Amino acid sequence: MDGILQFAKDLLFLISINSVDDLPKLLAYIIPLIVAWTIYRKIKRSTTKRSQEKLKAASESGAEPATLHPIIDYNKCLGCGTCVSACPEGDVLGIINDKAFLVNPSHCIGHGACKAACPQDAITLVFGTSRRGVDIPVVRPNFETNIPGIFIAGELGGMGLIRNAIEQGRQAMENVLKRPGIGSGNALDVVIVGAGPAGFAASLAALKNRLRFVTIEQDTLGGTVAHFPRGKIVMTAPADLPIYGKLNFRETTKESIMDLWQDVARKTGVRINYQERMENITPSKDGFILETNKHRYLTRNILLAIGRRGTPRKLDVPGEDQTKVVYSLIDPEQYRNQRVLIVGGGNSALEAACSIAEEPGTGVTLSYRGKTYSRAAEKNIQHVSELEASGRLKVLLESEVKEIKGDSVEIVHKGKLLRIKNDAVIVCAGGVLPTPMLKKVGIEVETKFGTA
Repeated sequence: MDGILQFAKDLLFLISINSVDDLPKLLAYIIPLIVAWTIYRKIKRSTTKRSQEKLKAASESGAEPATLHPIIDYNKCLGCGTCVSACPEGDVLGIINDKAFLVNPSHCIGHGACKAACPQDAITLVFGTSRRGVDIPVVRPNFETNIPGIFIAGELGGMGLIRNAIEQGRQAMENVLKRPGIGSGNALDVVIVGAGPAGFAASLAALKNRLRFVTIEQDTLGGTVAHFPRGKIVMTAPADLPIYGKLNFRETTKESIMDLWQDVARKTGVRINYQERMENITPSKDGFILETNKHRYLTRNILLAIGRRGTPRKLDVPGEDQTKVVYSLIDPEQYRNQRVLIVGGGNSALEAACSIAEEPGTGVTLSYRGKTYSRAAEKNIQHVSELEASGRLKVLLESEVKEIKGDSVEIVHKGKLLRIKNDAVIVCAGGVLPTPMLKKVGIEVETKFGTA
């Protein structure tokens, strides 16, 4: 409103200081300005309304950011919208009353581009919220923990983006090279735990620098990325992969990036011990003894790049040990013409439910114990709603699985016991974080409640 009043005052002043003969020229100059100003105000009101609606919906649903996310200092914020434009996700931030707001918190995946773009340094990136704490290991700028010789990179340290994880893995190896004793004695220089983006980049850096190293991975190459549903878009940004060089894509698919990494692994000859799980770390004279389900390694240094999935969280119900129960979706096509139950309310559960529901002949039920999807992205929630409205997906909020039988499942839905015919169950209930293991080793862990 202040802007409109000032514009009106300036207009009256221009008219007052010009003669009647100059009025046509003046109007020819002023009218386009008025039109442009009117259009601008209309667009601004429309975008403000949309942002207010998103903020209200997020507040009512209890939606919270799942990872690193921005908080705004309103004493510094100018409402310029640079942060809104910089966000690769497109609709995470919005402008309301000339200030930036996190209007779609569940859609934020921690790019951090908003902070880099802000000309006023009004944005701080934080973990957790006042209601939900997030455990983050304490690491130094060189990625070393409070235990000398143990480093952490990637998702476990809070950075889940592919580009960030690759950079951290590469930089962590640069700092391992500076540690005493590298290349001497009988101990390995480093054991790398995990072969996701951070661990894979670290392994390539170790190979490039001729370190004596072993990389172990309890699952397959790619870590969390390998467990994304088929065709899922992976947002990334240019990054340098050791030996291979620059990755120039900004948007790709799970299949493309996995094909690339497998090709890099073949061409470089980097060795990764798959299906080998870390079980214990103990100090030794020359560093550490790292024990797995297969071997014992004497090593001077350890890089933990194990992500935050940890061990899949189970339902602990009768019948869960059946082969038809799995804890991640790899290929929706394998469930064609089957009756499938998806358990969970996060992005992985919603994405799995939607992708399977779109396969021919499937009957899909989504079961979640909560009243709302507080930690799922808006686009996934919308997709679920569309499929539910079309009859291709059945949603049971406020429900809990009681028993899994050979050809059915028993679910309590709002106090009523339901028996549903079933061929397969996919549990997407997250993972048990490795916090106890970290604390056992002596690594300091902080619980962040909306702090940097």
